[in-house]
Amino acid sequence: MLDYTNEELLVRYRLTGDIKIKKELTMRYLYIVRSIAIQMRDVFAGFAQLDDIINEGVIVLMGAIDKFDESKNAKFETYVSKRIRGMVIDLARKQDWVPRGLRKSLRDLERERNTFFADYGREPTITELADILEMPEDKLISVMGKENLSAILSLDMVLEETADNFSRTQVASTNRFEQPEASLLDNELKEMLKQGITSLKEAEQLVVSLYYEEELNMKQIAEVIGVSEPRVSQIHAKAINKLKEYMVNRKQMRREYVSGIL
Repeated sequence: MLDYTNEELLVRYRLTGDIKIKKELTMRYLYIVRSIAIQMRDVFAGFAQLDDIINEGVIVLMGAIDKFDESKNAKFETYVSKRIRGMVIDLARKQDWVPRGLRKSLRDLERERNTFFADYGREPTITELADILEMPEDKLISVMGKENLSAILSLDMVLEETADNFSRTQVASTNRFEQPEASLLDNELKEMLKQGITSLKEAEQLVVSLYYEEELNMKQIAEVIGVSEPRVSQIHAKAINKLKEYMVNRKQMRREYVSGIL
């Protein structure tokens, strides 16, 4: 099997169902599970260990090998990465990780950050924010990490709702060549998200790109762009919240457009 590429092994497994091929594929793609688990450590740090997430990711990986259809012109790496990320986010959603006190801290954090920017024309440092909020710096950094998780989960839910809304609001056609396909809906959603990213500030685009495309964690991104890790978390959370707002507005505009047609 060493002579076969990953793509060739996927095809052979689909044709034969050979468990030895599945085990080989699992070992070859294990790096994706590890990479995503490390990158998303901030998301699950409060309720799971890295090894636990990797174990869950391996189960998702094996299921993805069974379900993957190469005829749909999607790369397996992209397909399984999305499923593993979804698994981590689903686990986070099931946790009661945002108590009332934390929600208040997040609101206070955003309010004071905006006030500082309005007064001084720049973002406050961690030390300045900690002084304003009368909060130890280590606690503030922890709150900012939760802010990142909140932003990721809320954007993920908006994307799911938007995709579902797309599928429900298609205008039916009697011409089978004009009937919308799921792939077209997916492309439309991706294009909408791409446009939202281009509307972000340069630093926000860079952080989003390094986090989601290059799959770097917050510490690695901080080293790349030469700022503190909390600052990266701050930029990331703001970018994700902007994307969420952009997607919500576009979803509303599309709903109104389709309602006008109908």
